[in-house]
Amino acid sequence: MNDKFNTKIEQIAISDIRQFDTEVSAIPGIIKLTLGEPDFNTPDHIKQAAIKAIEANKSHYTPNAGLPALRKAAADYYNKKFNLHYQPEQVVTTIGATEGIAASLQTIINPDDTVIVPTPIFPIYIPDTKINEGNVILVDTSKDNFVLTADRLRQVIEEHPLARIKALVLNYPCNPTGVTYSRQQLEVIAQVARDYDFWIISDEIYAELTYQKKHISMGEVLPEKTILLTGLSKSHAMTGWRIGYILGPQDFIEQVVKSHQYMVTSPTTVSQYAALEAMTNGQRDSLAMKKEYDKRRAFLVKELAEAGFKTASADGAFYLFAKIPAGCVQDSWTFVRSLAQQAKVALIPGVSFGPGGEGYVRISYAASMKQLQQAAAAIKQYVAQHSTLSKGQK
Repeated sequence: MNDKFNTKIEQIAISDIRQFDTEVSAIPGIIKLTLGEPDFNTPDHIKQAAIKAIEANKSHYTPNAGLPALRKAAADYYNKKFNLHYQPEQVVTTIGATEGIAASLQTIINPDDTVIVPTPIFPIYIPDTKINEGNVILVDTSKDNFVLTADRLRQVIEEHPLARIKALVLNYPCNPTGVTYSRQQLEVIAQVARDYDFWIISDEIYAELTYQKKHISMGEVLPEKTILLTGLSKSHAMTGWRIGYILGPQDFIEQVVKSHQYMVTSPTTVSQYAALEAMTNGQRDSLAMKKEYDKRRAFLVKELAEAGFKTASADGAFYLFAKIPAGCVQDSWTFVRSLAQQAKVALIPGVSFGPGGEGYVRISYAASMKQLQQAAAAIKQYVAQHSTLSKGQK
């Protein structure tokens, strides 16, 4: 049989982040700072709402775009939090932000359209674009403190005069760097999108986990060209409930609901009732988590600096993107595998996040302070033993 499988699928691989997490899980006593998995439990009032939904036999299909009450509650929630102006009809409830990304890209991409992706970044946007026969331009932001500047964006577009630019991906606060964008930075990027007429796919799943800066949504700055992706996985510790949202212009929503419908029909009904409770009565649920994450962040930044790591400006999310100390091997795969085997601490290699990531590691601090303290001590000991530099040179 010729072409037994879709060649686009054959050309992509299972996430090496997930593969490495599975690999190191077999190491006895390993401390895993690998995945973006909050160590907090879903708030009790949300769990109780789900239990009540089960007891009330809320187990039937909902409309494809989600429960009308949930769409309204989500619009109200995000409008209030981030100064947005979406109507319930501009919200689609998805199976996490992951499905929202896939459905959105499927909706806008025609063969050979191009999506600009600044790196380092969580790599999901790249295979999703290629599966839909689109092209990807990767832009290394490491020399600009991991921020895509408007000048760099214009330069990239002008360097590719034949490319049909369809969209720019922004993920902020960023996974893996923790870097976020100011209003001024967003406004000048928005002007580039206006000038060249392309979408901005703005993945703001970590919006409620910002520390020193107030989160500014691209949905406020450029609502007519923004596809806003968000959800409850990080803000309400609901990763396994799989509830996300797409918010966008009405003409886009009318099209993306088709992609969404044929992918999943609709999200799990019980999860939607849990989400309704989160959106209605959980406006402050993220605050205690955010306070604790900020403590962990400050602790790790200090401890890693003492070990010789330099970290990107971690303004949000729950990751540090740290430059491997100069005296250690700079190949990030070699470094993390050796660290896992010898120090029993698992991190994610920076190269997994694209150009600009080599020589770095991503550290998730969505783990208990006790685990972080143990990990920091083990990392410091490992670096001291493996660095080619003397203590005086560090």
